[in-house]
Amino acid sequence: MISLERMKRCAALAASTAALAVTLPLATTPAFAAPKKEAAAKPAALSVPAEYHTLANGLKVVISPDHTVPTASVGVYYGIGFRIEPRDRTGFAHLFEHMMFQGSANLGKAQFINLVNTNGGQLNGSTRFDYTNYYEVVPSNTTETFLWAEADRMKGLDITQDNLTNQQGVVKNEVKVNVLNQPYGGFPWLDLPQAANTNWYNAHNFYGDLKEIDAATLTDVQAFFKQFYAPNNAVLVVAGDVDPAQVMGWAEKYFGPIPKSAGLKFPDVSEPRQTVEKRVEKTDPLAPQPALAWGYHVPPKGTPEWAAMRLIDLLLIQGADSRLTKVLVNQKGYAGSVEGGINWPLGNAYNYNGPMLWSGFILHGPEVSDDAILADIDAVVKDLQTRPIDPAELARAKTKARSELYDVVGSASRFGLVDLLGSFALFDNDPGRINRLEKEIDAVTPAMIRKTAQEYLRSTNRTIISLKPGAAQEAAAAASAVAPAAKK
Repeated sequence: MISLERMKRCAALAASTAALAVTLPLATTPAFAAPKKEAAAKPAALSVPAEYHTLANGLKVVISPDHTVPTASVGVYYGIGFRIEPRDRTGFAHLFEHMMFQGSANLGKAQFINLVNTNGGQLNGSTRFDYTNYYEVVPSNTTETFLWAEADRMKGLDITQDNLTNQQGVVKNEVKVNVLNQPYGGFPWLDLPQAANTNWYNAHNFYGDLKEIDAATLTDVQAFFKQFYAPNNAVLVVAGDVDPAQVMGWAEKYFGPIPKSAGLKFPDVSEPRQTVEKRVEKTDPLAPQPALAWGYHVPPKGTPEWAAMRLIDLLLIQGADSRLTKVLVNQKGYAGSVEGGINWPLGNAYNYNGPMLWSGFILHGPEVSDDAILADIDAVVKDLQTRPIDPAELARAKTKARSELYDVVGSASRFGLVDLLGSFALFDNDPGRINRLEKEIDAVTPAMIRKTAQEYLRSTNRTIISLKPGAAQEAAAAASAVAPAAKK
C-alpha cells in the first residue's frame, strides 16, 4: 500500500533529539507488501515503516511515511484513560476529553475543529481504558499547522469555569442518551468490568456517575491537566505523505519547549486470579427481550498465552464460521448473532494496558433459559479444552488474524495504523512490535490453544450477567397476549 523513499536523517536534528529510543529502518519496498518469497508457501509479512524518537521532555514521536495519498494522519495519545481516573470522579477522563476541544492559548473555542473542517479534514477523540487520544486526517501540506495546533492545546488549554460547566452538561447528557435512556444501555460493556473485577480502578462506572461528574471542580481539572496532559505522558504519531526529518523538526519546534510533568503517578490496576464464578442479574425496564453476557479474564498482553487467546477469540466468536455462532445461532437458533471479543467493544486486542476480559453477548427469546445457553457454551469450550484442534481450523484462524491486521493497518484514514503505533509506543516503548504481530500469531500451536483454554476458559474464571426485561416490558407482553382473546 505504501510507497517509500529512503530518508536521510539530518545530523543536527539527531543531535537535538535528547534520547533516541530506537529507529526502525525504512523499507525500500512498499509497506505492508510481501517481501520476495523464498518459497511459494511462505505467507506475506507485514512491513510497516516507522521512525521512533523521544524528545528531551519525554514526548515520544512515531513517524510512518506513506506517499501514495497526499494526506497526513496525526494522532496524540495521552497515557490517561478511564481505568486510572481519580477516585470519586468517575467519568472524569471522558469529561476531560471534551475539555480539550474548548480552546487553547492561540485557538479559541471551536477553532480547532473549524481549522480541520476548513482544510477538508476529519477529526475525533476518544477515551479508552488506558489512554485518551485525539487525531486528525488532513491534507499533507497542512501537517505543520496541525502539529502546532496540537502542541498549542498541550501547553495552554483554556480551562475556565464556563467551559467546565458547559462540558459537564454535555457529558451528563451523553450518559442519559447513551446509557440511562437506551435499552441495553451500557450492557454489557459497562456492566461486565464492574462485575468481573475486584480492583476499583478496573471495576467502577467508566462513563461516570452524574453526581460525581457534577462534583468536578475547576481546581480538579487544572490539576488533572498539569499531571497527565504533558509530553512525558504522550505519544505523537504522524503517518502519511510526510518527510520524517521535516516532521521531527516541527516536533522539536512546537512540542520541544513544553515542560514535562513532575507528578506522573499511576495506580496499581492489577487483578487477583479469579477462582469463583460470578453471576449477576440485571433488570432493564427498556429492554424488549432477555440478554446474556459472559466474560473471562485473559492472559497478560504480549505473552504466548495471550497470542493463543487471540486465536481462541477468532475460533469461538468471530465470524460466521466461529464455533459459538455455529452452535448458538445456526444449530440452536437462540439469536441472530453472537457478539464479543477481547477488549470488546471499546477497542481491539492490542490497544490497552492492564487486565482485560474476553466477553460475549447474546440477545435471546424468553423461551430460552440462560442455563441452556450456558450449557451449550460450556460444551463448545470443553471441546477446545480436551480435544486437539484440527490443524486446518487453526490455520484458518491464523489467516483470519492476519487478514484483520491488514484491514486495520490498511484503512484509508490510516487511523488503525496510527492507533497501533501509538499504543505500542505508549505502552511498550516499541512501535516496531507492529511488524512482529504475525510471528506472534504464527507461533501458536494446538497444544498452546488447549492449555490456554484450560486455564483461562475455566468456569471459575467467568462472570455471567443475566439481563431481564423490566416491569414495563412484562406488562406490554402480557397485554399483547391478552389482546387477541379480547377481540373474539
